[in-house]
Amino acid sequence: MQTKTERNKPTWLLAFCCSRVKVKRSFRIIMAFCRLRSLFSPSKCNSSSFPFYQSFKPRRTFSSSHHLPSHLQVNDVYTGPNGLLHGGKLLRPWLFIDSSTIDPQTSRNISATISNYILKEKKGDLEKPFMLDAPVSGGVIAAEAGTLTFMVGGSEEVFAAAKPLFFSMGKGAIYCGGAGNGSAAKICNNLALAVSMLGVSEALALGQSLGVAASTLSKIFNCSSARCWSSDSYNPVPGVMEGVPSSRDYNGGFASKLMAKDLNLAAESAKQTGCKHPLTSQAQKIYTELCNEGHEGKDFSCVFRHYYTGMDEHVDQ
Repeated sequence: MQTKTERNKPTWLLAFCCSRVKVKRSFRIIMAFCRLRSLFSPSKCNSSSFPFYQSFKPRRTFSSSHHLPSHLQVNDVYTGPNGLLHGGKLLRPWLFIDSSTIDPQTSRNISATISNYILKEKKGDLEKPFMLDAPVSGGVIAAEAGTLTFMVGGSEEVFAAAKPLFFSMGKGAIYCGGAGNGSAAKICNNLALAVSMLGVSEALALGQSLGVAASTLSKIFNCSSARCWSSDSYNPVPGVMEGVPSSRDYNGGFASKLMAKDLNLAAESAKQTGCKHPLTSQAQKIYTELCNEGHEGKDFSCVFRHYYTGMDEHVDQ
C-alpha cells in the first residue's frame, strides 16, 4: 500500500498540468517530473502504473503537459486503459503539450486522434482540443535555470495562444510547422549535438596524444572556427571546465542511453525519408557500444573518456 507521501508526490509534480499554471515555478515542476520518471523502469512507466494521470482531468483544466521517455509510454498515457483519451469523446483540456522526444509520426498520429474529440466546455471559438509536440533543448542545466528552448509543432494559432506557458518555463519557443515538426526538429538537433560532441572529443583526444593539452586546444577552439557548444559550454574533458558533467565524473546531465535512443530515432527517420546518414549511423554505433559497455547512465560527453580513452586534466585556476 502506498504511503500518504507516495500518493501525494506525483500529484504535486503534475499539479501544474491540471490547474491554471503557476508561471514562475512551472519550469521547476516539469524538471521535477522529468527526474521522477527516471526513477521508474520503462516497463513500469505507463498509465496503468500511474493512476495519478487521471488527475489530468480536473474541473478547471488549462492544459495537459508531459515529458516521457519513448513513444510506447506516450501512446499508453493517451490511449491506454487509464489514458487521457479513455472514456468517451468529450475532453475537458483544450490543449495537450507533449515534450517527449519521440518519432514525428507518433506525434502526428496522436495529434490527429485528439482532433477527433470534442471539448466539454467551449473555449472561445474552439470546439475541439489541440495538441502541440514541444520537445525541449538545454538539458538539466537549462531546466533548472528556466532557460529551456521549446521546438513546437502543431497549429500556429494554438502555438501563439500557448506562448505564455512556454515562456514561463524557458527563454525561447520556436514554431517549427505542423504536427510532428517539433519532434522532427528535436531529433535533428540531438543528431547535430551528438556529432559535434564526438568531433570535439576525438579532436581533444588526438591533441592529447600529440602532446597538446585539452585545455589549450579548447582555448583555441573557442576563439576560432571550431567553436561550438560542446567545446565552450559543455567541455567533455574532466578538469577543463567547472559545473558540467565532465567535472563530476560524468554524473547528471543527458544520459548516454537517451542519446542512443535519439540517434536511433534519427537513423529510422533518415531511412524512412531516403536521406543519406553516414554520420548518424556512426554516432549511433558509438553510443550503442558505450551503453553496452555499462556507461548508459553517464552523461553523453563521457564518450571522451570511455570511447576515445582521453585523459583527465588538472588545470591551475
